[in-house]
Amino acid sequence: MGAKVNDEDEVKVEGQRLSLEKFTYLLLNKPKDTITTTNDPRDRDTVMDKIENATNKRVYPVGRLDRHTMGLLLLTNDGDLAHRLMHPSYRIRKTYEVEAGRRLRNDELDQLMEGVKLQDGPAQAHQISTTLKGFIITVFEGRNRMIRRMVEYFGTEVTRLKRIEYAGLTLENVKMGRWRKLKPNEVNGLRKLVKLKPLVF
Repeated sequence: MGAKVNDEDEVKVEGQRLSLEKFTYLLLNKPKDTITTTNDPRDRDTVMDKIENATNKRVYPVGRLDRHTMGLLLLTNDGDLAHRLMHPSYRIRKTYEVEAGRRLRNDELDQLMEGVKLQDGPAQAHQISTTLKGFIITVFEGRNRMIRRMVEYFGTEVTRLKRIEYAGLTLENVKMGRWRKLKPNEVNGLRKLVKLKPLVF
């Protein structure tokens, strides 16, 4: 016998939640001074303003970039994927371009590789390379303002911060303030990364 399903019901097949709404996956190159939230009571510019013509579905940011941080941000209505990408146990790779009030010395960059103690526990870089104006750092955590706090550990502050890579995705061909839809192979690449079954497109 069949069973009727209402909009508010949750249906799972073999542990995977079914959705009545088709999933949407967007990659945004977030500009500075844009809030990572679905709405802002103070009427400031939000990431939702940047993607308002992208889809008629209600999507949500995967994690956060603070107001002054630029770069790669995913938005989706695929709740299972978003939850796992944000969960620390999956150790999702994130890479940032960093400029600070003063150039960090090589020994300080080495210390970031070894790990520094922050208020909420140690933080460690996975990879670091220097640039003309600063450095590029890769981490596997996403704690609040973590990169900024790692730099502040050395008595200076971040003056420019941009996320250039997230879970293998990059900003290639996406200008500042613009967005693009993820390709099916990119979506399933993310799902494989966090041990979810691939989707059939």
